[in-house]
Amino acid sequence: MNTQGLDEFAGWVENLMRRRGYDIDSPRGGGKSRIADEAGVHRAAVTRLLQRQSMPDLETMRRIAPLLGVSVRDMLIRSGRVTPEELPLAADLLPPSDWQPTMEDFARWLGVPDERMGVFVKVVSQFLEPDAAPEAGDSRPEPRRSARD
Repeated sequence: MNTQGLDEFAGWVENLMRRRGYDIDSPRGGGKSRIADEAGVHRAAVTRLLQRQSMPDLETMRRIAPLLGVSVRDMLIRSGRVTPEELPLAADLLPPSDWQPTMEDFARWLGVPDERMGVFVKVVSQFLEPDAAPEAGDSRPEPRRSARD
């Protein structure tokens, strides 16, 4: 990380600390010690960051992030350690909201071998609600009906 990146990151963290009520500006304010104590990290790690001497390690970021009201992901990206593409949000990995997974999709997610796919679908389908009719193109068999139906 270059000096400019460390300076920008430290400035961002300073602003977060101030907004959260940590007095980091006055020598006797106790803000550095307070955040270090609350986060369970060494005061020196906080001081080195605020003095632009070094970037905190992952564990320090992990402990400080919740106190500052940000995610560890945001801290890592702001620090320059990872890019947003390297650490996508879970929502970015989800399929479209109108997508309906098939029984075969679930089987693949669970690691069911292709040669056992038919057995998996048949067995799992027995546990589905009787009125859950398969959609077009869905390979689920019709749910079994009892003699009373």
